[in-house]
Amino acid sequence: MNNFAPGQRWFSSAEPELGLGTVLRLAGRQVQIVFTGTGVVRMYALGSAPLLRAVFRPGERVRIGGADKTVERAELHELLIHYTCDGQVHPEGELDAEQPVSQADSRLLSGRVDRNDQFEFRRECLQRRAEARAHAGWGVLGARIDLIPHQLRVAAMAGERRPPRLLLADEVGLGKTIEACLIAAQQLATGRARRVLVLVPESLVNQWFVELLRRFNLPFAIYDEERCESLELTEPKANPFEDEQCVIASVDWLASHEKRARQALAAGWDLLLVDEAHHLVWTPEFSSPGYALVEALALRTPGLLLLTATPEQLGLGGHFARLRLLDPARYTDLEAFRADARGYLELSALAERLLDGQTLTTGDMQRLAALFPDEGDELARRLGRIAGGDEGERDALLADLVDRHGTGRVMVRNRRAGHSRHPASRDTGASMHGAVGGFPRRLPAITALPDPDEPTVLGRLRAEFAHDVGETDDEPSHDYARDPRTDWLLGILDAVAPAKVLLLCRSRAKVQALEEALRLRSGLQVARFHEDMNLLQRDRNAAFFADPEGARLLIASEIGAEGRNFQFAQHLVMWDLPLHPDMLEQRIGRLDRIGQRGDVVIHAAAVPGSAQEVLLRWVHEGLDAFRGVLADGRELLRAFGAELLQLAAQDADAREPALTELIERSREKHAELARIIAEGRDRLLELGSRGSDGGELLAALQEDDRHAGMDDHALRLLEQFGVHNEPLAAGLWLLDPEHVTVDGFEELKNGPRTATFDRATALARDDLLYLRADHPLLLSAGELLVSGETGNAAFLVDDSLPPRTVVLEAVNVLECVAPAGLDIERYLPPAPLSVAVDTRLQVRADFAPGERARLRAGDRVFDLSPQRKILAALVPPMLERAREETQAVAQARIAEAIAKADTLLSNEAQRLRALARVNPAVRPEEIAALEKERESLLAILPTARPRLDSLRLVASTDFLQLRR
Repeated sequence: MNNFAPGQRWFSSAEPELGLGTVLRLAGRQVQIVFTGTGVVRMYALGSAPLLRAVFRPGERVRIGGADKTVERAELHELLIHYTCDGQVHPEGELDAEQPVSQADSRLLSGRVDRNDQFEFRRECLQRRAEARAHAGWGVLGARIDLIPHQLRVAAMAGERRPPRLLLADEVGLGKTIEACLIAAQQLATGRARRVLVLVPESLVNQWFVELLRRFNLPFAIYDEERCESLELTEPKANPFEDEQCVIASVDWLASHEKRARQALAAGWDLLLVDEAHHLVWTPEFSSPGYALVEALALRTPGLLLLTATPEQLGLGGHFARLRLLDPARYTDLEAFRADARGYLELSALAERLLDGQTLTTGDMQRLAALFPDEGDELARRLGRIAGGDEGERDALLADLVDRHGTGRVMVRNRRAGHSRHPASRDTGASMHGAVGGFPRRLPAITALPDPDEPTVLGRLRAEFAHDVGETDDEPSHDYARDPRTDWLLGILDAVAPAKVLLLCRSRAKVQALEEALRLRSGLQVARFHEDMNLLQRDRNAAFFADPEGARLLIASEIGAEGRNFQFAQHLVMWDLPLHPDMLEQRIGRLDRIGQRGDVVIHAAAVPGSAQEVLLRWVHEGLDAFRGVLADGRELLRAFGAELLQLAAQDADAREPALTELIERSREKHAELARIIAEGRDRLLELGSRGSDGGELLAALQEDDRHAGMDDHALRLLEQFGVHNEPLAAGLWLLDPEHVTVDGFEELKNGPRTATFDRATALARDDLLYLRADHPLLLSAGELLVSGETGNAAFLVDDSLPPRTVVLEAVNVLECVAPAGLDIERYLPPAPLSVAVDTRLQVRADFAPGERARLRAGDRVFDLSPQRKILAALVPPMLERAREETQAVAQARIAEAIAKADTLLSNEAQRLRALARVNPAVRPEEIAALEKERESLLAILPTARPRLDSLRLVASTDFLQLRR
C-alpha cells in the first residue's frame, strides 16, 4: 500500500487541514495530489513526501456522501481499497474529503503512550496555532517593522477589499513599500492570494527582494532572462513563470521581451504590485511598452497595487493613466476626469474651511445641498451645530464627505506634517488634517573645501563626476588617500565622536577605495556595504555597525544600501551626490524616517571649481533639498538637468554668472511648483487616508508585543527537535541546532543563529531571527509536531482520584475543509476541543488532573501493554461518549462562527451598497464578491467537523494493578 497509484487517497501530515487528497498522476520522481475539498493541487517528491495513506480498519468510522458509516470490511484490488459499509461496497474514491482520522485511539488501545508533558505541550501547540491563526495580525505578526499607525491602517483597509485594487501615493518617506508588503503578506497568509508578481525598475529589484525577505519572511524569486533560459533548458515546453509562486522582475526587461511578457500573462497571478508607477507612460494616443504590459496584467489579475510618490497636481494625465489601470470601467475619459478633478478641488477647499472652523460660503452651502439631497432641513441644523462649535458634528460631516469622494476608494495619500522634536509622539492636529507627524529635522552641514593644491585634482573629480551622472560607463580608478574630501571626512568623525556615521557613495569601487584610504590614515573601525556582497555578509556588517561597540562608520554604495534603514544613526555623509533628486531623497531616507530619535545632520562638501560644486550648489541653494522633501524633484530635473550638466563641464570662472542665474530660476520654479501642489492638494483624499490610529490591527500587534518578552513557547517548541537555546543578553537567544533531530529547518542549516522576540532589537539587527507565531521556522516546527504522533496518546496516574476511577480526555481539532481564499480560520480557527468522560460515561466539565500528579509524572513513560484487554473494554465506549459531547460543543462553536461571518459580511455588504449610491468608485464587482464570499462561508461552515487529535487516560493509583 506504499506504492502510489492514481485514485488512491492520502493525507498531508504537514497540512491536515487540506483534507483527504487523491493521486492524480505520477511524473518521474514526483506525485501529484489534488485536495478536492480545498481546490489545492500539490506536487511531492516521492522520497520525502509528507503523506500518509488513508487506510481505515473494520470498526472505524468513515464519511461517505456526508454520512458517517462504519467500516465492515476493507479489501485491496489493484492498489485501490474498497470498503464495505452497511452491506454496500465503496471504492476509496467515494470517501469525502473530510474524514474523522486519528491514530491516537489505536496507540492508546495498544498501550503505546507518551509522557504526560508531551500530551500537554501538544495541546498547547494546537491552542497557540489556533489563536495565532485567528489573530488580526496573522501574516505580519513577525514582520520586522515599526508599528506605524497610518501604514497599518492602509493594510487593514486593503484587507477589507475584495480584492484590493489601490494606488498607494504617500509622500516620500512614509513607507509605501512597507504598506504594499504588509498587504501582500496578509493576502498570502490568509490564502486570498497564492501567486504574486512584483514589477519594479531594474535598480529596485534587489531592494524589493531584501525588503520582502528580511522584513516579512517572504522568499520571492528574482526573474531575469538568465533564469528563464536556465529553466527552459530543463523543461523546454514549460512556462518558466509557473515555476515559482512569488516573483520579482524588472518591468523594463519584461516589457521589452515579447515572449517573456506573453509567458508572464499566461502564468496567471492573484496580486500584482507595480512600484514607480509614474514611469508608465500613457496618453490617449500612445502607451509605453511598460504601461501596455501592466495594463494587460491588470485586466487579468484580481488584486493590483500601484505605488507612486509623484503628486497628481503635476500631471493629471499621468494620474488618470494610473487610475484607469485600477478601474478601467470607471476611468474612461480623460476630459471628464479633468472636470471631476476641478469638482474635487472645490470640495477640498470646502473641507479645509470646515477643518479650520471658517464660515462656509454660499457656494459651499449649495454644494453640500447637492451632495446631501435627502437631508434638507437636517443639513441646515447640522451646519448650525458646526457653526456653534460642535466638533463631533464637524467630524461626522467630514466623514460623510470622504465617503462621497471620487478617488478615495482607489487611492491612498498620506503626507508628512513636518518635523517633530519628539518623534515618538503624534501630532493629533496634524493627524486630524490627514498628515503624518513624527519626523526629525534635517540639518544641512555644507562645507566648502580648501582650494586644491594639486592641479590634477579637478581633472580627477571631473572624470569621477562624469561616471556618477551617467555621462560615461567607464568608472575611473579612485585613490582617496590624498583626496581633500578624506581630510573633511576624518574631521567630521572626530567632531561627532562617538556618534555613528553613515556614508553613502555611488559605487562599489568607491566603497573599497574609501575603506583602503581610511585604513591607511586612521585606525577607525569601518563596516562596508555594497552590491557584490551577499545577504549574510551585509547582515553581519549591518550588525557590526548597529553594535554600540562596533564600527562607528558604515560606507555603503547606492545599491548596497537599498532596503536598509539605519535610524539609530543621525549623521549622514554624502561623499558624492546623485543627479536625480529622487535618488537623493532615497539616500536621506535611510535615516530620515519615522522612528528616528534625533535630528538628522546631512554632511556634504565640494572642492571649489569642481563639477561636484555645481551640483551641490544647485541641490542646496536652488532646491533646498537637504531641509525638506522634494515632491517636485522630477519636474525640476526635467527643466534644468541638461543645463546643469553643461555648466558642470565648463571652467569655474566662465560658468559662475550662468550658475547663479540657474540657481535663481530653479528656486523660483521650485516655489511655483510647491504652490501648485499646495493649492491642488485634495484634503478629502488625505482625510480618508489619515492614520490617526491603526485600528484593530495596531492594537492587536501592540498587545502581542507586550507579551512577547515573557513568552518562552517558541524556545520550548524548538527544544522538542533538539534545538537548544542559550541566553546571550537581554532579549537575545542563541539557537544551537547541533543536536537537531529533523531536516527542514532552513534558517538553521548554516549553524547556530541568534534570535530575539523584541521588535526594537529586531529593527536594529537585521541578522537576528525575529521569532513570532507566523515565522517560517516556528510554523515548520509546529507543523512537524502536530502532524506527528508524539504526545497524541498519554497516561497519567492521579492519586487524588478515588480508587477504580478512570477519566478519558479527548482532544479534537475543529476543522473546516474550505478553499483557501475564504480565510475560514478568521471565523473558525482550528481550535482544540477538550472533553473529559469517566467510566460511567459522565462528562466531567472543566476536568484537570491534580498539579501534584502532573509534577510527579515528570518524564516517566508508562507501559500499558499488560492492560490492553482492560483498555479495549474501557476506552471505546468512553471515546464514543466523548465524540458525542464533542459534536455538541463543536456545533455551538460552528453556530458562533456562522453568526460572526453573517453579521460581519452582511453589514459590510450593506455599507457598500449604501456607499455605492453616493460614490461611483464602489465597483459592483466588489459588492458581488463580498456577497459570494458570505454565501460560500454560510454554506461551508456547517460542514466543519471535529478531528480526534489526542487522548489522555487519567487513572487512580490502582489502575496499573488491574489485569484481565
